[in-house]
Amino acid sequence: MYKGFLVDKTLLDSDPHLKESCTSCHKGNEAAADKETAHKGLIKRPSDDLNVCGQCHEEIAERYKNSLHYTAAGLRHGLIGRFSEDEVKIFDSNVFQQSCRSCHASCGDCHVKGPVIGKICTGLLQGHKFVRKDEAKTCAFCHGGRIYPEFTGQYGVVKDVHYEKGMKCLDCHKKDEFHGDGNAYTSRRDVKLKPACISCHPSGKEKSEKAANAHEKHRDKVSCTACHALSTYKNCYNCHLGKGAESKSGFFLGKNPRNKNIVTTLRSVPTARDTFEAAGIKMKKYDSLPNYWDTVPHVLRKMTERTNNCNMCHLIKMGFLTKEKLIKDGSGANEELIFTPQPIREEK
Repeated sequence: MYKGFLVDKTLLDSDPHLKESCTSCHKGNEAAADKETAHKGLIKRPSDDLNVCGQCHEEIAERYKNSLHYTAAGLRHGLIGRFSEDEVKIFDSNVFQQSCRSCHASCGDCHVKGPVIGKICTGLLQGHKFVRKDEAKTCAFCHGGRIYPEFTGQYGVVKDVHYEKGMKCLDCHKKDEFHGDGNAYTSRRDVKLKPACISCHPSGKEKSEKAANAHEKHRDKVSCTACHALSTYKNCYNCHLGKGAESKSGFFLGKNPRNKNIVTTLRSVPTARDTFEAAGIKMKKYDSLPNYWDTVPHVLRKMTERTNNCNMCHLIKMGFLTKEKLIKDGSGANEELIFTPQPIREEK
């Protein structure tokens, strides 16, 4: 048997969680002499019920029940703006719980056993030891389609500068962001405890006059990633219910759909017009939302093509969305994100 699914018996005396009986969380019948009777009523994932962990970690469990990792509300909110009222009802009853919310993370997915993605699981993190973190088996497994491979350079491009310097996910994404603050958010961008570049790189602390001038001129007009993200990251296309999506490398700059006064990096979100047709949802308001959304690529560097040469944006217009580049048969709202940078005016 794959050792990732074997419990380390030495933990029975050292891990405080295991000093209680297995049935305290998993139920079943510990007094039974045969497997079938012992496993009757067994709960494979007890932490799906937050009350189980909440018996000892009441405050954390109470906050976590509203967190985006547990509710997956960000996925729902990002989609229902395309639906009519009747379609929202169909989505909530026939799609969301069965599909989207199946990706929610229980306490055990981060602290005991790797999450299940596409019916694949890495097994117990450390022989059923309750660990504080094991990012390569948890964060990386759920966010391994785009974010973690970008961060670690697994796409064959340069590693993110933070990873190169030894930083991990939780150096920026603190535990209180994961556990939640008790508020029910509809988007990760609304979370108060989310990371911000200026937390570690505040204005006025630049090491060169060039950097200070660049930051001052672009303040409140351009996001940090628009300049400091490398010129390739993963984008997803053509998502269809039950069939997944196609992934391609790319780089897009345009107006932030949440604040069109700011130019930022954009990522294609795979919502084709017929994504939910099999469920009876035609997305009657499809064109009310764009197919590109503001993103923070996890492949950042201090020096990029754009920080080295202003002409990359102002003359060559590298990476900027144009009408010709937009997704074929995409949302009409995509055109609202097109931004054409102007040539630099020479100072007299």
